Amino acid sequence: MSAADEILDIVDEHDQVVGRSRRGEAYAKGLRHRCVFIEARDSEGRLFVHRRTPTKLVFPSRYDMFVGGVVGAGESYDDAALREAEEELGVSGLPRPTHLFKFLYDDGAGQTWWSAVYEVRCELPVRPQPEEVDWHDFLPEAEVERRLADWTWVPDGLAAYERLKAHRAAG
Repeated sequence: MSAADEILDIVDEHDQVVGRSRRGEAYAKGLRHRCVFIEARDSEGRLFVHRRTPTKLVFPSRYDMFVGGVVGAGESYDDAALREAEEELGVSGLPRPTHLFKFLYDDGAGQTWWSAVYEVRCELPVRPQPEEVDWHDFLPEAEVERRLADWTWVPDGLAAYERLKAHRAAG
């Protein structure tokens, strides 16, 4: 099954399920669904950063400081966070990611999804999926901050990153 054929729960502005749709249709019609964003850090506290492949359905060839993806129909945010983190990092046996907060991403141009943000420590050697990740590295946060203006980032990841910084600053 292709990524466009995955079945997603379609949700309302309160994150209540109102239907189901194929992923490709949900994106084409701007149907609100659910996603997870997982900040992965290594044993030294560096952030996993990657560039998406040019074949990705959404935001191809852009950089991201999160691993993650869509929540499947009937799947919980927590289960999706662990599944997506292990898939994208190419590991198994990862600790369950810690849920931090949730927000509604809406770019004002038809892309909108409920976004659950998590964090996880990955001390395993990573082997990202080549069909998902063109380049990757663990970078110090100061380096990520320097690259914010230089690299083309996924806009939902940037929104999640800014909210995560504010969340941590608020204690």
